[in-house]
Amino acid sequence: MDSKLTLKMDSTVIGSIKEYAANNGKSISKIVEDFFRSLTSPKKQNDNISPLVKELSGIISEKDLQNLDYTDYLEKKYE
Repeated sequence: MDSKLTLKMDSTVIGSIKEYAANNGKSISKIVEDFFRSLTSPKKQNDNISPLVKELSGIISEKDLQNLDYTDYLEKKYE
């Protein structure tokens, strides 16, 4: 069941949110609801990992990382 909520905030923020909503095809109510839902939902362990990092994880094996000497690599690169 939907209920009404009144918020007060800076008029420049309201203008920015209206522009964002229009550009993303969402209502301000939906944006606010999604935001509060994300604040109050139980956190998963990987919530702090960006989608790019999630996509790239597993590309380099642990074996490759163990044999990686970054200092040696940089010394050779900048000889």
